[in-house]
Amino acid sequence: MAIDSPLTSFGGLPVHRLVPPRPYPPLDPKTAELVAANGITMPPATWREVGAAGPRAQDAAWVLSAAPYEPGPAVPDRLAGLLEAVDTANVRALVIGYWAEGGLEHTTADRIVEVLAAHADRLPGLRHLFVNDIVAEQHEISWIPPTDITPLLDAYPDLVELGYRFGAPRAGRPPVVLRPTRHTALRRLTLQTGGMPAAVPAAIAACDFPALEHLDLWLGVSFYGGDATVRDLDGILARDTFPALRHLGLRNSEIQDDIAAAVAKASTVARLRSLDLSMGTLSDRGAEALLVGRPLTHLDELSLRHHFLGAGMRTRIREALEPHGVRVDLSDARQRWEQDDTGDGRYTEVSE
Repeated sequence: MAIDSPLTSFGGLPVHRLVPPRPYPPLDPKTAELVAANGITMPPATWREVGAAGPRAQDAAWVLSAAPYEPGPAVPDRLAGLLEAVDTANVRALVIGYWAEGGLEHTTADRIVEVLAAHADRLPGLRHLFVNDIVAEQHEISWIPPTDITPLLDAYPDLVELGYRFGAPRAGRPPVVLRPTRHTALRRLTLQTGGMPAAVPAAIAACDFPALEHLDLWLGVSFYGGDATVRDLDGILARDTFPALRHLGLRNSEIQDDIAAAVAKASTVARLRSLDLSMGTLSDRGAEALLVGRPLTHLDELSLRHHFLGAGMRTRIREALEPHGVRVDLSDARQRWEQDDTGDGRYTEVSE
């Protein structure tokens, strides 16, 4: 399974892809007269014209993305163009798409983080940042080289939302994705991968995020570097780690049953308003643990989408929670592949 569609909104704003200018030779007087007489609009020839033709800086989540293997400015150049095109002091949300020149496998992943951190003084109003909104037709998620995103938190102390998509480590080296740090403004953290290294949940738990309300982690599969176990989630599930936490997503995992069992015992669940265990291999065993564990009737939402639950278990979950006002998402019921020597036929939504 793969990610097929880019973001259409981010930070509560519609996305707007920054298209570079198309310089053209000056028109001769006769052609200019014909263009004007017929109401023809010429494409923007400068970055300033690009800005003038687009939305106000604060009204869009600006997307900086290059076309793989096609000529055109790379993302660092598009960022420089954005700085010229709009009043970047008012840019609230920024999405970084495909940033490499050519293939990602030939590029170091830390380059885009360095560029964003270096221009933090020009983006003082930035509150929402997503890095690597890269879809399957560009590169599979497992091919997106991981890097350390801690410099982004250090460079943008007022950031309230950070999203990051990354792939498997190269040459078997565990990547450093996040180092323990303090950030007092961050409210939403999303890490999307087809294989979560064990060091990442531990690093998150070691961070001081007093304002963090929304934590969403994709755990993935071992084949793509996902060696995080339930024990590696202990710090995140501890009640006092993130006192403001109201939403927890631990999803897209091949050990979703074990995660559900751990969540069912976790004291932090009592303060949550929503819980997301979707996209993974959840079966009746994991769902049973949720039903007999700590009460979930206080939740506003429980998402178990993309699951392997039987019809009887689905009925039990609805009957246990929906009368208490819990919105339960049991959509996308999956069928197991034919059982073979590699497993029991269950699979995550995103892996490669």
